[in-house]
Amino acid sequence: MSDDFEDMGPVDYLVIEFPGNRMTGEAFPLLLDLVDRGIVRILDLMFVRKDTDGSVVALELRDLDADGEFDVSVFEGSSSGLLGQDDLNEAGMALEPGNAAGILVYENLWAAPLARALRRSGAQLVAGGRIPVQALLASLEAAEAAEGGAAA
Repeated sequence: MSDDFEDMGPVDYLVIEFPGNRMTGEAFPLLLDLVDRGIVRILDLMFVRKDTDGSVVALELRDLDADGEFDVSVFEGSSSGLLGQDDLNEAGMALEPGNAAGILVYENLWAAPLARALRRSGAQLVAGGRIPVQALLASLEAAEAAEGGAAA
């Protein structure tokens, strides 16, 4: 194992769909803030569009800011080479035709010290996941309903 890997925090990815190719750029400053504060490090940021015929097309960052509303130039060069055409096609499979998506691969810098300590002790991650907010809310609502039914 290389020293670079030993020092890294967990790496995650997100595929974020923009219905109708509408990207406002509202989240970009928030992402930059996470980077500036050393919470995450962007490894890759790419955008794709799924055409109505089902084909997936990579979008250039400079093409995303047609109206000049948000500055995407700060993300130019956010490419480690981890994402390839197969990854773009796979992300495109999750999209509805006519929509676009951002694909973000990022390192969780906040967790790097914990990850290093765990690796040094011989521990390894054997499972992981993410709970969608909608599923969490539904579960909480079901629990509240069950409590309300039990109290009656």
